[in-house]
Amino acid sequence: MENLLRKVPVQYCPRKRIRGDLVAEYIALKTRLGSRRIVSFDDWASSAKEGLDNSLLQWDRIETIVPVDCDDVRDLTINPAQTYIANGFLTHNCDYDVEGSLIGYTILRYARQGADSKAQRMKFSTMTEKELQSAYKTLSPYLDIPLVEAGRARHELDWLYGINLSRLLTESALKQNRGYSTLSTGRVQGPTLKFVVDREEEIQFFTPTPFWTIDATVTQNGQEYILEYEKEKISTLVEAERVVKDCKGTILEVESSESRNIQQSPPYPFDLSNLQSEAYRHFGYTPSRTLALAEKLYLEALISYPRTSSQKLPPDIGYSEILRGIANMAQYRSLASRLTLHTTPRPNQGPKEDSAHPAVYPTGESPKRPLIQPEANLLDLIIRRFMVAFGEASLRESSKLTFTKDPHRFFLRGSRLLKEGWIQFYRPYTSEESQKPPDLKVGDKIPFDKIQPIQKFTEPPPRYNPGSLLRKMEDENIGTKATRAEIIEILFRRGYIKNTRIEATSLALKIISLLNTYCPLIIDPAFTAKVEASMDNIQTLQTSRLRVLTETLDHLRPVMLDLISREDEIGSQLAEVATLQRIANLTFDYPCPQCGSKLKIIRSRTSGKRFIGCTGYDMGCRFTLPLPQFGNLSITQRHCKVCGFQLVQAGTRGRRPMISCARCYSSKIKAIASSTALPSTASQPATNRLLEATSLVKDQ
Repeated sequence: MENLLRKVPVQYCPRKRIRGDLVAEYIALKTRLGSRRIVSFDDWASSAKEGLDNSLLQWDRIETIVPVDCDDVRDLTINPAQTYIANGFLTHNCDYDVEGSLIGYTILRYARQGADSKAQRMKFSTMTEKELQSAYKTLSPYLDIPLVEAGRARHELDWLYGINLSRLLTESALKQNRGYSTLSTGRVQGPTLKFVVDREEEIQFFTPTPFWTIDATVTQNGQEYILEYEKEKISTLVEAERVVKDCKGTILEVESSESRNIQQSPPYPFDLSNLQSEAYRHFGYTPSRTLALAEKLYLEALISYPRTSSQKLPPDIGYSEILRGIANMAQYRSLASRLTLHTTPRPNQGPKEDSAHPAVYPTGESPKRPLIQPEANLLDLIIRRFMVAFGEASLRESSKLTFTKDPHRFFLRGSRLLKEGWIQFYRPYTSEESQKPPDLKVGDKIPFDKIQPIQKFTEPPPRYNPGSLLRKMEDENIGTKATRAEIIEILFRRGYIKNTRIEATSLALKIISLLNTYCPLIIDPAFTAKVEASMDNIQTLQTSRLRVLTETLDHLRPVMLDLISREDEIGSQLAEVATLQRIANLTFDYPCPQCGSKLKIIRSRTSGKRFIGCTGYDMGCRFTLPLPQFGNLSITQRHCKVCGFQLVQAGTRGRRPMISCARCYSSKIKAIASSTALPSTASQPATNRLLEATSLVKDQ
């Protein structure tokens, strides 16, 4: 704010009518005339250069551009903020969503002099020159106050819950004098962590149950086909063996043959959550990294605004123009040209809408600089998904042969692609698995090739990964499209969850247990979803920010008083678990290869660098291994396929984590160091040797 309000010297010419003066006078005239129509500025200015009334203008507050030939110039010191506010030169150009509206409003509000009531709102979804010019010509005369109020309420609610509860948890543990740990929770963090903890408990208490399946095959013209038994699971070995006994060495007869054509419509355009899920599935990018990459592409006018929940592409974005722009890019020319042949392209659209922005789409502009690989990957995914929306439905033939050997039935299913349709535009992001069934008719017979029972066990539910956890949050209406990825990152940073296949730590289990005991509502997804609905109701004027905050305070006050009265009890439990977790996070399961003691991560007191050292140091063991010196370091439960050593993961915010084996890396470095003394390798370029050394780092 200090920079905005600084005083600057301005040259002012009292005798010349110049463009800056005319703009100010034109705006004043529009304000005076109200809703009555007025000609465009260019038309008005052409006849307004002489003899106009200047009484409406505050000439000493207008920052103007002085003509070169003006010989009567005086220096004035003015306040730029006052200049623009006084004459209405204010537009709110932040992103058109809850956060953007609130940021711009806050700046205007603290600029004072009624700036928030005088500013006009500029709304746009891409940063292309054409759209920005169009948005500036069609400014909204008012700010989007309902969005602002919803944004304020969201921040204030997060502050009330997050600051109060997080501070209580952190200080209660700190008072036990067992070291500092940042502990946090909130109305979105709590339910999200509970999803992970509930899944962790399901997995821990899961008891595998045995069942059997029938593994049967037939061969036709040298091609082996796998059969499905009519029962997917057989509960006892006796029954499975009876099936095998009845069928082994016998002949199957084709009882029926069915086929049908299945038409598959193109997938919907990307909303943010779906974009994050697809980027994780195809590239392994975390939701936060995908959002960071998408924002870079947006700022360079390559894609539309990414923080959207819409699956719709309105006609006013200019389908044909974007497709022509894509066709100018060499790698998409042949594909996009097929779509530009259509006179009126119509996209396949999803049901989800966003009042502020359409679905994520490419602008059709080519990159003005070479993109790094992750940026290029994401842009390619978005461009292909956009083209897919205009593709025709694909057509697939699904077939099913039913074989009988009384009293048993077996099925053989096949599938083949008849018409590519939209699939041609979405390669390599879609699979095209197909298996043509054998050419058999009803009544044909074929012998079993093999048949045997296979024992299997029921499996626990799968662990969440960052993509599936984000989808769970969206399904339960927890958080917003803009905050969900950040919440997951916070849970990782707090040490509540770990690994790509997300596991809840002992600290997370304890925190959820305590919150479930003392304030269960804070981790109840239904309660958080209700609060999110209240935010939406503020936007639609069905409720007010003050009412939502009052209801929240009425609920939170007794909860906080109860927690404060139990602070020592809560703190002792948290401190004990936090201390044990800090030790566990630094200790390897893999023993020291020299003395058998435990290995742990140590930070040097002299250099500040971290490394793996042996806890048997006092007994004379000097075993050490190097570690990455960047990012947050964690020990995984995975082991190196080469040497069996426990892998470590180095993660930097917004980037894919690097997983590596410290022992293999150390061995490789030593081998390279010793090879430099050999004549055969002494002349090898240092860059090549470096590449060999770093190739052991696994980026998974």
